[in-house]
Amino acid sequence: MSRLCSSRFERAARKLGWTRIAGIDEAGRGALFGPVVAAAVILNPKRRIVGLDDSKKLTPERRAELRERICEHAVAWSVAEVDAQRIDAWNIYQASRQAMTAALERLTIAPDYLLVDAMQLDVLIEQKSLIKGDARSISIAAASILAKTHRDARMEQWDAVYPQYGLARHKGYATPDHLEALRVHGPTPLHRYSFAPVRDSGCWATGATQTALPIF
Repeated sequence: MSRLCSSRFERAARKLGWTRIAGIDEAGRGALFGPVVAAAVILNPKRRIVGLDDSKKLTPERRAELRERICEHAVAWSVAEVDAQRIDAWNIYQASRQAMTAALERLTIAPDYLLVDAMQLDVLIEQKSLIKGDARSISIAAASILAKTHRDARMEQWDAVYPQYGLARHKGYATPDHLEALRVHGPTPLHRYSFAPVRDSGCWATGATQTALPIF
């Protein structure tokens, strides 16, 4: 665990009487392809999970290990996604917020306090927004790991459908090879057309229609 990522925010909330503390984070906000994914996690304070940290700092293997522990030991957890079509319709900020709210609503146990990564949710639950929360709060870090591993798995699935884009490698982000694939092949129906690199790619995919992926 990094020096910054700790349980101090969770401990502070418990001192104020809150007992069901949920961490919430998203993954894929800056990607050009696919959904933005959010996760919500209520950790069990009696079941410490060693190594929780910002998912971006961890190797894929370490994220997979921690995902298993989180799913096994958490009091409750959930994942939700908002697809590219709705990102284009709403904007990425509102789509991320909606994904976070959907993940919160899917928890099987209702939290009484929220720790949210850099976002204020429009819900009647006491909450604290933390800038870079995934590197500061273990609950948000756990949510970041679930969101990241879920989204990465989705990119692996879509890589089999659109192998020419290399989605399994870059996970939909604006890497040089992804931008080159957009230039050569144009965007797929699951690219985010409101994002400038997609909108300005100069070539459009044909023969497919946009398919809305459900929040789940």
